[in-house]
Amino acid sequence: MPIKVLVVDDSFFSRKRLIDMLSSDPQIQIIDTAQDGLEAIRKVAELKPDVVTLDIEMARMDGLTALGYIMKEHPTPVIMVSTLTEKGSEATAQALLEGAVDFIHKPTDMISVNKIQDELIAKVKAVTKAQVKVRPGLTPLGNFKQEPASKLTAVTDKIVMIGASTGGPRALVEVLPRLPKNFPLPIAVVQHMPSGPFIKSIASRIDSESNIRVVEAQDGDRLTPGVAVMAPGGYHMLVEKGGIVRLSHGPTVNSVRPSVDVLMDSGVAVYGTNTIGVLLTGMGRDGADGMAVIKKRGGHTIAEHESTCVVYGMPKAVIDEGNADVVAPLERISQEIIKIIEGSTRDAKLCG
Repeated sequence: MPIKVLVVDDSFFSRKRLIDMLSSDPQIQIIDTAQDGLEAIRKVAELKPDVVTLDIEMARMDGLTALGYIMKEHPTPVIMVSTLTEKGSEATAQALLEGAVDFIHKPTDMISVNKIQDELIAKVKAVTKAQVKVRPGLTPLGNFKQEPASKLTAVTDKIVMIGASTGGPRALVEVLPRLPKNFPLPIAVVQHMPSGPFIKSIASRIDSESNIRVVEAQDGDRLTPGVAVMAPGGYHMLVEKGGIVRLSHGPTVNSVRPSVDVLMDSGVAVYGTNTIGVLLTGMGRDGADGMAVIKKRGGHTIAEHESTCVVYGMPKAVIDEGNADVVAPLERISQEIIKIIEGSTRDAKLCG
C-alpha cells in the first residue's frame, strides 16, 4: 500500500516543489493538497492521510493552529515545513512540543530541493506508522521522597543521561516536568536536532512547565543537581571529570550530531556505576551502544515501551540486545528514575 500524504501550503510553488519531491518515490502517493489550516483540518478528517506536511505560516489559519485541531480531533503524523527565520524556528519548536513528529526546512529553490528531497522522503517513510496521541494532562510528582529533607544536598557524583530523536520533544515534555523540584541529580539530554535556535526554544518551553530547570547547554557549563542541560542542535555534548560540559562540532556519529552515544560514552567514563541512562522514541539505533556500556559498567538503563513511542527504533535496539533494565511507558519514566535513585540511596545507607 502506498503512503498517503496530504500537502498543506498556501504557496503554489511550495506545494509544487513538495509534490515533486515526494512523488519521485513510488511508495508515496499525494492524495490531495490544502492551501490553509482550515482546509487542512477538513481534508484530514475526510481523507485520513497517513502523513501530513504542514506549512507553518499561512493566511486564514496558520499551521500551529491547524496542528492543534488535527492532534485533538484526528491525531495524524505531521511533518512541519519551517522557514529558516527565528520566528519560524520558534514556531517549529512549539509544533514539535504540541505533537508534530518532525520538520523540514521549506525548499526555496532547486538547490534546496535537491538538498532535502532524500531527507523528506526518509522522514515521511519513518513516521507513516508513528503513534500520535492527544497529549494528556501532566500530573507532576510530589517532592522527592527522602528523609530528613535537610539531608537533600547536592549530589554531584551521579548523573541521568537521556537520549531522544523523532517524537522526542513531545516525549521530554512528558518526562522532565514530572520530576520533583528537589530532584537531586544533574541531567544531560541529547535530542537529535540540526543547528539553529530550536533547542533553546524547546528547553525554554519545557522549563516553563517543569519543577526543575531546563536549559540549552553551553561549553564549560558545570552539571548541577536539579538542572537538565540539552545539547544544542548540531553539536555533540560530552561530560568531563568534575561534571564539566564540553560541546564539539566533530564528525557525525550514527549519522547524527548531537549523538546520544557520544554523551553516554563520555558520561559513563566519569560516573561509572552511578549512571542512569534513559532512551526515548526515535529512528535508528543511536544510544544503543551507549546504553550497553552503561549496563556493562553497572549503571542503570531505562527504555521507553513500544506502546508510547512515536517511532520504536532506538528503544527497540536496546531492548532487543537485552540492555534495558527497565522498560516503561512514557508516563512512568520519571517514576522509574526516582525508584532507581531511592534504591541507590538505601543501598548506600546499608553499605555505610
